Amino acid sequence: MSAISREIPQPVRLLDGAEPFYFESAGDQLFGWLHYPKARSKSGIGVVICKPFGYEAICSHRSLRVFAESFAEQGFPTLRFDYLGTGDSADGEPGFEQIGRWILDVQAAVAELRRRCGVSRVYLLGVRLGAALCYEAARQTGQISGLMLIAPVITGRRYLRELRMTRMAAASAAQAEDAAGGDPGSIEAGGFTLAAATVARLSGLDLKAGTAPNVSRLLVIDGDSMPASKEWAEGLGTSAAIGTAAPKCVYRSLPGLVQMIMTAPQFAKVPTAMLTAMQEWLADPLRTGEFEFHGQRPAEPVDRLYLRQDGPHGTVTVCEEPVLFGADHELFGIATEPSSNELRRRVVILLNAGADYHIGASGMYVGLARTWAYNGYFVLRMDFAGIGDSATRSGRSDDDIFPPAALDDIRAAIDFVRARHGAADITLVGICSGAYHALRAAVADLPVHRVLMVNPQNFFWSENMSIEDVQLAEIVNKPSTYSRRLASLDSLRRLVTGKIDVKYVSTVYLKRLFFVCESKLRNVARALSIRLPNDLGLELLHVADNHVSIVFIFSEGEPGIELLKMGVGNLMKRLGGRMRVHTIPDADHVFSKRAPRLKLEAILSDELYARAAAAVRR
Repeated sequence: MSAISREIPQPVRLLDGAEPFYFESAGDQLFGWLHYPKARSKSGIGVVICKPFGYEAICSHRSLRVFAESFAEQGFPTLRFDYLGTGDSADGEPGFEQIGRWILDVQAAVAELRRRCGVSRVYLLGVRLGAALCYEAARQTGQISGLMLIAPVITGRRYLRELRMTRMAAASAAQAEDAAGGDPGSIEAGGFTLAAATVARLSGLDLKAGTAPNVSRLLVIDGDSMPASKEWAEGLGTSAAIGTAAPKCVYRSLPGLVQMIMTAPQFAKVPTAMLTAMQEWLADPLRTGEFEFHGQRPAEPVDRLYLRQDGPHGTVTVCEEPVLFGADHELFGIATEPSSNELRRRVVILLNAGADYHIGASGMYVGLARTWAYNGYFVLRMDFAGIGDSATRSGRSDDDIFPPAALDDIRAAIDFVRARHGAADITLVGICSGAYHALRAAVADLPVHRVLMVNPQNFFWSENMSIEDVQLAEIVNKPSTYSRRLASLDSLRRLVTGKIDVKYVSTVYLKRLFFVCESKLRNVARALSIRLPNDLGLELLHVADNHVSIVFIFSEGEPGIELLKMGVGNLMKRLGGRMRVHTIPDADHVFSKRAPRLKLEAILSDELYARAAAAVRR
């Protein structure tokens, strides 16, 4: 940690009654949020929330936060946390067996909740793979009083089949080996990897085998569109170990599962029916006076995570810390700092990709931040207001990926890193909507020196627009692909039978014509020294004239490439080397496959390390 950061008073550590901190699990540090009840409960019950794996964890982040806040509102202290090697927790050893280790992490979270809050009983809430971890953790310890399991993974083999069947999983054994970094037998799904040892462990996982855990109460919730746990749940009453009572099991089939864990974060919805069912189930023991409250034991939070990496000049240590900033400390981020002898004061701020929280698409922001910190950069992974773990502004909706106050949030982040680190060189990095916000910050003359923008899909936004407008622009600016689809025999058959919306197709081609004509009109207007509104080319010239380094990185075939070409038009030569554009083949929009993701990370790092801004503005 730098000497400067020691001189800055630490901000208030609570955000909406929750405290971010690190705690130990088998010698490693895990990141968690502890949600404190506003009033003391007489139940003595606490809740630990265990998230699902991979992309499902990103989609469900908002829901799990709302669950925790709601349980705390009821009077139950609630801890949600990241397993080793996920989210904001420490990295695990390459290829470590995740299932067994994550079960230990669940048990460590239970012990930490007991230590901090003095609860006498702990209930576990798990979603999908997290539910299986809860069940196995309860089997191995007698310290769990109740389980809430949402769409539990009952058999590991079926879960692995599901992963392999998704588009995001490797299509062949050779690709799978390459995707997971040469680890034969591993699986990468949506940019998240299960090691070969984990796959082997999952292959033998079966909640139906053996006895039920020794818990007094159990709630199993299925999604109503894909119920798969009813038969298993009904059989739990006959599977108790000899000498123990069978758990009292309640089974519910309720709506909302798909919208919570299988829908992109900006469209995901909190499953209110499931939340109500859990709240009612949790409150049931209170009416019977089942538990006693043992009081609250305060504990000093561990607010830093220290990470070490061996290098050519010895071991390099960096530290990571949760921070709150902004006028009312309403914005949340994770700051990763290089060693204390770093004097160059170079800072990177990573902006939300869509509504993905601050770990970024496929979790790549975490690895980037730590790599750059090892190389001497201060890195802030931030959440805009209303996204991830930041507070939502009054009157605004959650997960708004184009919030009108985004520039205010970026300005607050810049003020924070300048005060805390004495930042002399600031880089903004963003994917998709994050790239849009990075550009807007540079155009607005915020004191940045470099903007690295990955796969922007739009360059202008107004309050009367919607995400659907961006999606339509994606189709409009992939004319060849769209035309091929329409020209297929199947499409022609659907057109004749009235199954294709002719009005929508016409809209696509009219929009395309409009974009082309608009681009040509701008070229003429520039020649006549007439400035039209929303002129991307002139904006980029303005940014370049301010000595800000401009870098675009696109997956091959992204619609943003065409939008950039049409927006810049005849100013491309004037921008010259002051704007660099890279394309990466075989990459999807969020770089969910390992090989193109590594290429992206290499380009970002090269642009960061090797290309200094032409001048540094103070």
